[in-house]
Amino acid sequence: MDNLEAQTYETFEKDTVKYAQYKKAVHAALLDRVPEEKASTTITVLMVVGAGRGPLVRASLQAAEESGRKLRVYAVEKNPNAVVTLHVAGERLPPIEPTPRARSRIECLEGDINDKDPYTNLESLIKLEGWEGIVTVVSSDMRQWVAPEKADILVSELLGSFGDNELSPECLDGAQRFLKEDGISIPSSYTSFIEPITASRLYNDVKSHKDIAHFETAYVVKLHSIARLAPPQPVFTFTHPNFSPKRDNRRYKKLLFELPADTGSALVHGFAGYFDATLYKDIHLGIEPSTATPNMFSWFAIFFPLRKPIYLPAGSVLDVHFWRCIGATKVWYEWSVTSPSVSPIHNCGGRSYWVGL
Repeated sequence: MDNLEAQTYETFEKDTVKYAQYKKAVHAALLDRVPEEKASTTITVLMVVGAGRGPLVRASLQAAEESGRKLRVYAVEKNPNAVVTLHVAGERLPPIEPTPRARSRIECLEGDINDKDPYTNLESLIKLEGWEGIVTVVSSDMRQWVAPEKADILVSELLGSFGDNELSPECLDGAQRFLKEDGISIPSSYTSFIEPITASRLYNDVKSHKDIAHFETAYVVKLHSIARLAPPQPVFTFTHPNFSPKRDNRRYKKLLFELPADTGSALVHGFAGYFDATLYKDIHLGIEPSTATPNMFSWFAIFFPLRKPIYLPAGSVLDVHFWRCIGATKVWYEWSVTSPSVSPIHNCGGRSYWVGL
């Protein structure tokens, strides 16, 4: 999988809104899991998979303290850059201001893991907070680690801008073997969404590369100067844990978008993608515009371009096809339009854009 998990903690670890939602979810799960009369004697086993530099560990332990429940935590992280930082001695953690890397050109988010940054030191955090004996750091791929016990709660933040585009389904399918049969996954489900957009600037940026590969690549981007042509529709949904013996993370969806008659005709340059996740019961987070979590900045939208803009007459219907494909070593998306005109299938076989397993 290369270093895919790095994206989960390179993005804005100081997004207090995101971690407040996670803390609420863990808090609610602990109250449901352990009745008040057993709170002083029951220890709940919680595993953070893809722990990065520790923000979910902190949120979970704060939830335990506020709920009056006891935890034993395993923080599992496989990224070699993060593994270094997890075991380096450090000093008191300074506050870090979020630095969103929004740019005028379309680019994937970038970030550096600074091994000298004290905030990256989870061991130091454990000592500072007095969590010795409560938190165990595990330097391992969650899909390969042999856990010493089963977890009551499995917590992760492996979501990408399109929900499943950073291999959350594959990672959590591998990790759920740690979970008790009645265990809780946070998040419990997530759904991707797309909407057709007019985005001439984005399209021209892609076109400037003068090759097909860039038209068959999805871009994480802060959207601006676009026209949203129809409300977003759900594409793919994943639920965790998924103990089905026929578990399959491949997906296909056909979507029909109707352009309102009063908006006139339009050019479709591609599709904006989002996600919405249920963390636990009614506690959610996401970036789908109609339900987006206010003041959360950890994710931007994702943009799937079309090689040739599609002309959409007023009141017409746009037929869109999306696939999530899985091979022996990679996962990729394919997309096409079949009405009112036909586009090629973009990214056939993952030839231009994929995520390595």
